[in-house]
Amino acid sequence: MSESTPLPIASGAFGDKPVLTFPDASASADLAVEVLTRGDGEVVQAGDDIEVNYFGQVWGGRVFDTSYDRGQSISFPIGVGAVISGWDDGLVGATVGSRMLLSIPPHLGYGERGMPRAGIGGTDTLVFVVDILGTRRK
Repeated sequence: MSESTPLPIASGAFGDKPVLTFPDASASADLAVEVLTRGDGEVVQAGDDIEVNYFGQVWGGRVFDTSYDRGQSISFPIGVGAVISGWDDGLVGATVGSRMLLSIPPHLGYGERGMPRAGIGGTDTLVFVVDILGTRRK
């Protein structure tokens, strides 16, 4: 990632529903990952099932999904192609208890098709705040 491409600022601490404030700049064409809070738990490894809370917003646009509003975390396999590439690339190697900010360009998100039912276009950069709650080896 270029140092000249600022990332959004996320409010709140681990466990709080964040609010994103976007810079007056275009998103990077590359995956950008920022550790907002570094946890001291286990390291997430490819093939683990991880449990997270997440907040997803289109760069400079609308919120398309958030587990915080549902009050329920989700679990899924990481690093094995079960989720979008930006999550696999951005979350493997993080530690449990971390709050991560991911800026995911379209080619590492839903690609040219986007995800119309979620209101995500094929050129949309996705920004997620992810709280890593746990990891489990298979």
